[in-house]
Amino acid sequence: MKTALKSMTSPALDHFINQATAFGRQPSEPADCVLTLAPLMLALIDSAETFLTPQHYQSSADTYTRNLIYRAPDDSLSLYAIVWLPGQWTPVHDHGSWGVVGVVEGILEERSYVRLTPDRGADEEIDLARGGIVLLGRGAVTSFVPNPDHIHITGVPANRQRAVSLHLYGRTMNDFNLYDVEGRTRRRISVAHNES
Repeated sequence: MKTALKSMTSPALDHFINQATAFGRQPSEPADCVLTLAPLMLALIDSAETFLTPQHYQSSADTYTRNLIYRAPDDSLSLYAIVWLPGQWTPVHDHGSWGVVGVVEGILEERSYVRLTPDRGADEEIDLARGGIVLLGRGAVTSFVPNPDHIHITGVPANRQRAVSLHLYGRTMNDFNLYDVEGRTRRRISVAHNES
């Protein structure tokens, strides 16, 4: 796992992490973070072959695979390469953070949900409606902020080829909320990642 800048070997990755770290230390709104970092992610995608190793392409037949590229020592940033095999999807979830996503390979699909009930901090009686869909091909960059809610499901339909995407979050993404749309509930979960 790369947790310090001196352990990185790619000038493009070093530059991206340095810029993300510097900007992340400034007091700013999440929308300002993604506005600044989205163009940098676009440049990072173009040089992905200079820092992605075979470990970053690890996958599992059971579920999409989160391969850690970088985690800040203070847990203020994390960068993952996520591998999506055909038919693999996240559950409906949010992040509780801002984020910037870039697609290195394939087509990643994002289906959004709209919260119909106000967020009162309760984990029950949450009404969600399906929202729009975004198809992200190689070279595409998208971003999100935590408020009001960025609730979605992401993945690759079974009839498409593998996708690989880079995900930068404004924290170490070890936990987030999962939503049960039919049950009208959410619960906090902790997740693991492959460390490279």
